[in-house]
Amino acid sequence: MLVTAIILLIISLIIGLPVPFAFFTSALWIMVAGFYSPDFLFTHGYNSIGSIVLLAIPLFIMAGGLMERGNIAESLIRFIELFVGRIKGGLGAVAVVACAVFGSITGSSSATLTCIGSIMFPRLKETGYPVGHTAALLASSSVLGILIPPSTLMILFSWVGGQSVLACFLATLIPGIILTAMIAIYNIFILRNNPEVMVTEKLSSADFKKALGKRTVNAFPAFLMPVFILGGIYGGFVTPTEAAAVSAVYAIPVGFWVYKGLTMENFKEVVVESATTTGVIMIMLFSVMMLSRLYIMEDLPSKILTLLQSITTSKVGILLMLNLFMILMGMLMDDCSATMLCTPILLPIAIKIGVHPIHFAAILGVNIGMGNITPPTAPLLYLAGRLNGAKIDESLKPTLNLLLFCWLPALILTTYVPVLSLALPRIFLGMN
Repeated sequence: MLVTAIILLIISLIIGLPVPFAFFTSALWIMVAGFYSPDFLFTHGYNSIGSIVLLAIPLFIMAGGLMERGNIAESLIRFIELFVGRIKGGLGAVAVVACAVFGSITGSSSATLTCIGSIMFPRLKETGYPVGHTAALLASSSVLGILIPPSTLMILFSWVGGQSVLACFLATLIPGIILTAMIAIYNIFILRNNPEVMVTEKLSSADFKKALGKRTVNAFPAFLMPVFILGGIYGGFVTPTEAAAVSAVYAIPVGFWVYKGLTMENFKEVVVESATTTGVIMIMLFSVMMLSRLYIMEDLPSKILTLLQSITTSKVGILLMLNLFMILMGMLMDDCSATMLCTPILLPIAIKIGVHPIHFAAILGVNIGMGNITPPTAPLLYLAGRLNGAKIDESLKPTLNLLLFCWLPALILTTYVPVLSLALPRIFLGMN
């Protein structure tokens, strides 16, 4: 029965059935074949999505939309460019850091790529960057929002897995910073001898000081947003849900009257898009919570662990197979869906082999991010190609290089060096 349900789920995803309906179809099969009561499952799904923690998701989605339409990211980019624009390949590093900062506020990879890409792709093209390289670079960088808090994925993981939201935020911070640095350094290294790439900032000391003061003042309102969000959360002043509300409310006057990118028309668009996205996520949560409940009642995690241990009893080997499974799920579906599917199935397995659940949060985040840019599916890579006009064959090799030299080392470090994920939760939260 379980095998049939999993096969049905995979086939539904491959043929293009919407993810919520694919989850519901698999749950419906187990419910009918296992004679489970619909009343019990529907009640469980409804009660599960009533958590106040989930309010953070639509609020962060709205904050991301407001930032995208409000020209808030432009000032951040200009400020960062001042420091690394004098280095060959420095403009690419600006794009990487901008994606990390913007993604940390919105928690959305696609919103980050759309917003930062629309600003950076023309600049990168003007300064001689190969279009295939820039598509791969920004696709990889847009995923950093999954890791650098506050992250929508970590909110979902903590909710499904019954873990502390703040601990999950802290667990992914160091891996996210490491990955940001690796991608930026790789970009500079690979373009160091490219004669077509130009330097964007050539300022004297006096001009630099003048530009620094001007751009700092201009970027200050934008920088206050992550300060409010992260400072409030880590300082214990607000919960993640309250921080999401603050970010959404703060983005409105800043977008309207400081950077003047928001209008009543695009403000309405943001509200409608946020409501639509939230509705889709809620339907998906309802379906996946029923499905995960059935998986647990059928003891799927223990059966998978038994299967894995029949192949190898090594913790290293089992973690390797879990990583492969999560990358595959990240390739087949969007990041939220993959997180909600993998968490109830794989978290119990990880705990049984001695992996701390907060450590597993970081492992899952890196895997899902890597899956989102891994060909042949790679939804973010195709989106980047549409934004800057790069063909898939032009961006394929740079993407594979980024996966090999940046993502894979970061995944290995995150998986097999637990202190990278557990140090901050232990320092700030006193976690065991």
